[in-house]
Amino acid sequence: MQPNDSFSTVRRSLDIEDYIDILRRHKSWIFGPFLFCVVASVVGVFLWPDSYVSEATIRIIPQQVPEALVPSSLNQQMWDRITSMEQSILTRAQLTTMIQNNGLYKSQQARLPLSDVVELMRKDIHVDPVGPAGSNNRIIPAFVIRYSYSDAHLAQRVVNDLVGKFIDENTRSRTNATYQTTRLMQDETDRSRKDLEDAENKLAEFQVQNNGHLPDQEGANEHALISLETQLTALSSRISSANSDKLQLESALRILRDQQEIITKQSAEAPANMASAQRNDRLTDADHEVQALEDGLRILRSKYGESHPDVQNAVQRLAVAKLKRDEIVKEDAAKKAESKADSKTDTPAVSRTNPALARDLLDRDGRMRQMETQIQAKGMEIDEMNRDVKRTNDQINLYTGRLSSVPMGAKTYTDLIRDREMAKQKYEDMDAKLERAKRSEEMENRHEGEGLEPLDPASLPTDPTEPKRGEFIAIGAGIGLLLGVVIAGAREMKDTSLKNLKDVRAYTQMAVLGSIPLLENDFVVRRRRRLAWLGWTTTCLAAVVVMVGAIVYYYSTKGGGLQ
Repeated sequence: MQPNDSFSTVRRSLDIEDYIDILRRHKSWIFGPFLFCVVASVVGVFLWPDSYVSEATIRIIPQQVPEALVPSSLNQQMWDRITSMEQSILTRAQLTTMIQNNGLYKSQQARLPLSDVVELMRKDIHVDPVGPAGSNNRIIPAFVIRYSYSDAHLAQRVVNDLVGKFIDENTRSRTNATYQTTRLMQDETDRSRKDLEDAENKLAEFQVQNNGHLPDQEGANEHALISLETQLTALSSRISSANSDKLQLESALRILRDQQEIITKQSAEAPANMASAQRNDRLTDADHEVQALEDGLRILRSKYGESHPDVQNAVQRLAVAKLKRDEIVKEDAAKKAESKADSKTDTPAVSRTNPALARDLLDRDGRMRQMETQIQAKGMEIDEMNRDVKRTNDQINLYTGRLSSVPMGAKTYTDLIRDREMAKQKYEDMDAKLERAKRSEEMENRHEGEGLEPLDPASLPTDPTEPKRGEFIAIGAGIGLLLGVVIAGAREMKDTSLKNLKDVRAYTQMAVLGSIPLLENDFVVRRRRRLAWLGWTTTCLAAVVVMVGAIVYYYSTKGGGLQ
């Protein structure tokens, strides 16, 4: 086995003197990166082109008319509309036109395609709301437009163009939105009106075709049917009464005719038979009356039952008439017996003409003619009432048919009414929306709606916003110093030689009785120091020349001032 000469030991902890020795030994490695980074940062920030930011503030003017009176047709919040307008304004065509009109990004156009130049300009434009930080509220009082460019005047001009485009785009978008809304509501209203007219035409056609059979006419049909049945009952009662009166008149006419015939036959007989004829006339009248009542009762029984009041009244009158006739028969029999007894003693009467009998005959003839006229009138009245009965029965059958056919078309009629009501409700809703859309369009035409107004015009920046030279130079110096310290530390970690007496005592564990200083040639030492100072002086002068050259180039080309 070969002996292992290497060994490791724990390094001792360093104190402030050790750090000072390290800085002294590696000062070149620390100062060199520091100087390089400072020179690089100074040259870089002064060769970096300036960027000027011009900004303008646009105020959002609220709607002048209360929304309770004239609601707006736009339901999109203002910031959402601003975002939409930003997307419309910052299109490739719009930005290309602005680049060509203002002569922007000439150096970039020489080495990049136009689409990349457009993207560069889009990144330099910023639209930010003015409001509480971190607020999620979409209702903002104003917003700011910023544009960053190397020429302050061109930046101001571009911002002015963007402000005008935002205002024009807002007016155009709101006008177009209200116009489109009005046209849409107009089309929907016309369509709903046509639907309503179609529904009303279908309903009217159904009503014409089914007049009297409609469900909403069922109550009127039932009322008309009840009225017709009442009318029919009244007509039947009037016909019965007229028939009864006619029968009575006919019976009375027959009685008068029979009496007239008897009187005519007996006019030639002796006056002795006058009393007997008068008695026979009374009996004949009673018989005719009984006969008439029996005929009337037979007619009533053919139409009504025994419990009907007219039938019961006719039965009672017939019984009274029969009782009266029986009394006349008994009285006539008694008078005949008396007449026979008187005839034996009386002398024969002289046949002669009786003037009273002649007047009675004339009177009976007039009554007979009057009764005949009344009978004819009753017949005509009965015929007219029979025709009314026929018409009433026909109407009853008609309304009965209507009531029986109502359930057949009830569903169709209900559907038509529902469709008509739905179409009417839709038309009314569309008409109300159309009126609101027209008022909103009129408000926009008068420029009384929500709008945009420049609050602060585009600013003309005097100082560049980028680059921030002081900060960049400080950051570069810090990075160089840190890099030098890291390099010095790395070199110190790799150097394992003993640097001073502390290292000897710590790593040899021996007592140091004395130390012999390093003896060098003074000439060599001075020459090395002169060369070192010469080198660093030359380096510093070169660094200063480079930085001053960059600053002079910046002043000569840009005419700016050091921040």
